[in-house]
Amino acid sequence: MADSHKTRILILVFVCGILAGFGIHSLVFPQYQNPVKHVIVTSNAPKPIGPYSQAVQYGDLVFISGQIGLNPATGNLSETVDGQTLQVMENVRSILQEAGLGFSDVVQTRIYLTNMTDWDTINGIYGRYFENQYPARATVQIAGLPKGAKVEIEVIAKKS
Repeated sequence: MADSHKTRILILVFVCGILAGFGIHSLVFPQYQNPVKHVIVTSNAPKPIGPYSQAVQYGDLVFISGQIGLNPATGNLSETVDGQTLQVMENVRSILQEAGLGFSDVVQTRIYLTNMTDWDTINGIYGRYFENQYPARATVQIAGLPKGAKVEIEVIAKKS
């Protein structure tokens, strides 16, 4: 009888330890809890021109939709690749700020351009927005962009 009682107590202690471990796990490792999708919107960047969001946060990652150089106040697109690239980067900055982030939190970018001869100009402006540790990046020439844009940049950032 005594061994049976000790076995039951041992099993009870074991089960309680497992259950407590699950409860503590979510406190110690909150990043492993079920993430929630959160749409990020700011009036300081252009409204989407299609059925998509400016950005979506999922867990600790923020996915910023491709931005073209539309001025959010006027809806106009600069005629030059310099002007468009500057506006793209400012649009990205505004969305990052709305998410509580900055360019130092960016982990990956994708640049789409319509003419590879613009690469030096775009690259020079783009590079001024990052310090020391640059994000991973792909640059691709494509046939065309919405509204006749010359450059589009999409971003993935990580919250610390």
